[in-house]
Amino acid sequence: MKSQCQDNNNTFERVEEFKYLGTTLTHQNSIPEEIKSRLRLGNACYHLVQNLLSSRLLSKNLKIKIHRTIILPVVLHGCEAWSLTLREERKLRVFENMVLRRIFRPRRDEVTGEWRRLHNEELNDLCSSPKIVRVMKSRRMRWAGHVTCMAEERGGV
Repeated sequence: MKSQCQDNNNTFERVEEFKYLGTTLTHQNSIPEEIKSRLRLGNACYHLVQNLLSSRLLSKNLKIKIHRTIILPVVLHGCEAWSLTLREERKLRVFENMVLRRIFRPRRDEVTGEWRRLHNEELNDLCSSPKIVRVMKSRRMRWAGHVTCMAEERGGV
């Protein structure tokens, strides 16, 4: 639905959503849609580096660093303004576990000898770095601190 607004001889087009500085803004401030968009971009980023993440030539620590420095910033861009539901937190965790499973690869079961994918608890034990939801929440807290200090510097505005 598009409409026109006029202000001081300027005409503006009203739109349902638009992209500003990499973030999709909607008239309803739809966080789930933004998270969906961020996960799509993170998935595209993952596919660009998947050969590195599946390579046997790179150490697991280096692969985790690739995940933390290349993929995670794409997914968490603008997360300081998100308020998540449990469903959205789960989507972020599922994405992160998918990447970590690719890094740590399937394991051979000692009893049956069959290959199996790693369970979430095993991924948590293997990867000591903070999980995606914790990183997001710490960024939100850091941003809240910046906003608090900014208000004091500007005379309590």
